[in-house]
Amino acid sequence: MKIHNRTPNIENLYSVLRREVPARPTLFELFLNEPLYESLAGRKSPGNHNEKEHLKFLIDAFTAAGYDYTTVYASSMTFPSADQERKDTISLNKGFLITDEATFIEYKWPDPGHFDCSRLEIADDYLPDGMKLMVMGPGGVLENTIMLTGYENLCYMLYEEPQLVKAIFDNVGERLLKYYTIASQHDSVGIIAANDDWGFKTQTFFSIQDMEKYVFPWHKKIVDIAHSHGKPAIIHTCGYMNDVMDHIIEIGFDGKHSFEDNIMPVETAYDKWGGSIAILGGIDIDFITRSSIESIVTRCRSMLEKSAKTGGYALGTGNSVPEYIPQDNYLAMIQTALTRL
Repeated sequence: MKIHNRTPNIENLYSVLRREVPARPTLFELFLNEPLYESLAGRKSPGNHNEKEHLKFLIDAFTAAGYDYTTVYASSMTFPSADQERKDTISLNKGFLITDEATFIEYKWPDPGHFDCSRLEIADDYLPDGMKLMVMGPGGVLENTIMLTGYENLCYMLYEEPQLVKAIFDNVGERLLKYYTIASQHDSVGIIAANDDWGFKTQTFFSIQDMEKYVFPWHKKIVDIAHSHGKPAIIHTCGYMNDVMDHIIEIGFDGKHSFEDNIMPVETAYDKWGGSIAILGGIDIDFITRSSIESIVTRCRSMLEKSAKTGGYALGTGNSVPEYIPQDNYLAMIQTALTRL
């Protein structure tokens, strides 16, 4: 289902990330969903068991939708965790493996260098001219640490065993840095995306002081390694970010993704920070799910017009495109950019 006549050109997104006005309205999304990928690609998903075909499937879907990049993982690396029941949400206090020094020593830490990253080379055979890959991580520094320890346990450990907390963060951070270092070396990779949720509706999970001690330094290293290879770096993080946006900018991220109307509408975020960092997406998930086509088009057009003179904005949802968003609503959103050629 190709819905436009444009060809990919990563330079448009690079312009956005330099806070410039791109040659044409530009789209950004962290990821979509399998049924939508199938509609866009015009065929059933081959599944992850056929890596080459699935990679081509994703590239065809992103191309058909009008994106200038395709989101992928560099490899299948994850941080092993205990199984937990998965419903609509998951608990931050179940399924943890590290509770003390003994379990920390026993934990089997993954080595990013032992995972197959050949998909980043194979992609050269499938990427259309002008398109690059955006590599996201297997979770982030804070996310993975919480997954390994449990949120409540981690909060206790911050006061009772700060040296152990630092050791856990450092082990997670070192592996994510190596993961992104490997990815940054590939010509097919155009953008590095650090995906690490830091908070919820009213505040961050950690105090700013603890974020500065344990989380921010590793993100600074990730940004620096991306920039050293000539790749821009974006941060996807959910929740209340008002108190840490200055830190995100200081770390050196080129773009910020994930916005929510009941925290701060993207229009307000753009007015407040758009001169210092690119603002990506932001059309609220609840809004795009429940609103009429006309309302969606009006809001998206207004956001594109707001950024048309000063730049630094790419259109997309506030987070990602889950299956419960009606496809017609999603298409209405992206069409406002695709029809303004």
